[in-house]
Amino acid sequence: MARNPKDLVVSYYQFHRSLRTMSYRGTFQEFCRRFMNDKLGYGSWFEHVQEFWDHRLDPNVLFIKYEDMHKDLGMIVEQLVRFLGLAYDKAQLELVVEHCLQIADQCCNSEALPVGRGRVGLWKDIFTVSMNEKFDAVFKQKMGKSDLTFDFSL
Repeated sequence: MARNPKDLVVSYYQFHRSLRTMSYRGTFQEFCRRFMNDKLGYGSWFEHVQEFWDHRLDPNVLFIKYEDMHKDLGMIVEQLVRFLGLAYDKAQLELVVEHCLQIADQCCNSEALPVGRGRVGLWKDIFTVSMNEKFDAVFKQKMGKSDLTFDFSL
């Protein structure tokens, strides 16, 4: 599953700040700069996602986007079930989707979780205009040859 990299970097920043072992104390702007320059742990998001995108048609790879799950969870669950080769009927699919929505609602509305956790479009509340312009330029440079797109308008 790939997530819009703008939302991902916000979530990744919050995650780093929440861990005692990481205890990141820098600003979001510096964290975002490090992300764009592939200077965070676990390597380059851009390379990682592109490598999986290049294999999206392989029979053992299911490439889905986080934002698509928010737009139409039923469609994503159906893709997953078909990918796994499971038999299902419409009632089962609807039950699974309803259960997933209930779990997501409980998780995202929990008092114990950081504000905005899992929310699509959170980056719009955090990025400045100049950060957004710089991020767009880096994204275009690193992913420009790819036909992978993300919906940044959500």
